[in-house]
Amino acid sequence: MNNSYQLKLKGHYFQELFRSSGLVKLDQDFLNYLKTQRPDLHTHLLFYRQNPKYANEEQISQLLIEVAQMIEAFISQLFGIEQASLNLQMQTLSHNPIFAFKAYYVMRLARRQSLKNIQMSFNELNQIFKEELSSNGLDNHDLELAISQLGQFYLQAPEKHQIKIEQLVQWCYLAMNSSEGRDFVKNWQMFKLPKPLNFKNLVPFRIVPEDPYGRYQGADLVPREGFDLTDSRMNQRQAMDEVAYCVYCHKNQGDFCSRGFPVKKNDLKQGLKINPAGDTLTGCPLEERISEMHVLKRDGFGIGALAMVMRDNPMCPVTGHRICNDCMKACIYQKQDPVNIPQTETRILTDVLDLPWGVEIYDLLTRWNPLRPEQWLIKPYNGLKVLVMGMGPSGFSLAHHLLMEGFSVVGMDGLKIEPLANLDLQQPVYSYQQLKENLSDRLITGFGGVAEYGITVRWDKNFLKLIYLSLLRRPYFQIFGCVRFGGTLEVEDAWALGFDHLALAVGAGLPKELNIPNSLAPGMRQANDFLMSLQLTGAGKATSLANLQVRWS
Repeated sequence: MNNSYQLKLKGHYFQELFRSSGLVKLDQDFLNYLKTQRPDLHTHLLFYRQNPKYANEEQISQLLIEVAQMIEAFISQLFGIEQASLNLQMQTLSHNPIFAFKAYYVMRLARRQSLKNIQMSFNELNQIFKEELSSNGLDNHDLELAISQLGQFYLQAPEKHQIKIEQLVQWCYLAMNSSEGRDFVKNWQMFKLPKPLNFKNLVPFRIVPEDPYGRYQGADLVPREGFDLTDSRMNQRQAMDEVAYCVYCHKNQGDFCSRGFPVKKNDLKQGLKINPAGDTLTGCPLEERISEMHVLKRDGFGIGALAMVMRDNPMCPVTGHRICNDCMKACIYQKQDPVNIPQTETRILTDVLDLPWGVEIYDLLTRWNPLRPEQWLIKPYNGLKVLVMGMGPSGFSLAHHLLMEGFSVVGMDGLKIEPLANLDLQQPVYSYQQLKENLSDRLITGFGGVAEYGITVRWDKNFLKLIYLSLLRRPYFQIFGCVRFGGTLEVEDAWALGFDHLALAVGAGLPKELNIPNSLAPGMRQANDFLMSLQLTGAGKATSLANLQVRWS
């Protein structure tokens, strides 16, 4: 892959940052930087590394937030992307007027407005405010943002603009309660309000008319053709609306999204709540610092927010949207829509990936992260070798943590694993676009197990390449495909090859028959059998001659 951009790290060489000695030097440079900029934080961070519980939870959270802000400044200087980082911050904060408008005009005033007090139609009020935008010099290219800025302008002198404020509240009411208003503000975030949760009807559906089996189907059918990504995720404004919706519960240790929703907050012995759907509200299994992550993103610290995510979740490309939602289920909002945490987490990742050298920033934070109480950098090689059978999410996550602890790791998988094509592992990647491919065109690499073979195109599999690249670059990691455990290689073979430990992460294995009548009827296939056949053969590709056989008799 040709790379016309040269990475010049301030005071470091790219290759040295893959070894323990280089990361020790980088960590010391960061501590010196912190000591110069914030001596208090430097002292507290050293205390934290010696004893992660040296202070109360609120103080620890504040320490991590402030150190994350300094990590952002340090990494921006290290990669020479200060302006790009500032641009991301300004872009992130540019949506704030919309959320302020939503909180005051929509949530506080318009919801209490009465129709009998409104004398004009939505269109008449709309025309008034279009003229107001023009007379106040506000750009109406983004009407949602312009209206919110106009509303904030009025609040600077509320007595002077009292009539306009009243008219704007009426405009908001009609935008939500008239057909022409709803059509005009369709997809505006300022009018996206939380809805009550009905656990008896979480997924809208309708009865299939005149169906002899009485089947149900989704309320809205979305036509799909081909195998390109079908879900482009939230845009930045939508994700930031979710961040603004969060109440940042870490301040009172109510961040149940991270730690689980207790039956009684002050008596943890009573265990965790079970919601009406029968789910135990465990929260994030990694205890990711979600509330602190949102505070950083809210304040525009994109790299800092990613560092907070990766403190507990270095494999974040394969979590988040479309993967897990234990955090959402345990959100403090239990009677209305929860904060869509998986979307915000994935958006935090992609915002950094879209920076110059964003792939390298992510990769560096897997190996070095000062926010971690443990594994803040790779330990030196300890001479021990571990064989990990299975390169799915559990296998490659285990491999990462073993490498961080100084082990040498060999990963093996029963299925084929292809090398990363057209990519020089020794060279830095300037743009994430160099790694991205259309899902219908990408080569099935085999790395990722269930994440590669067990899902089609609702999730962006380009994220797998980030994990694969990160591991392949480690000097003490190797990977081999087409090695079936129990066949090609047995337990005794691992010791004969010189391994000190064997870890099994082989997953579910064979298809599971469902206890449903006619589940093996002609034309029916079990899920992992169907998906693996579809993707191993390449039958889903337009350029492939392979077919997917379906049994009809």
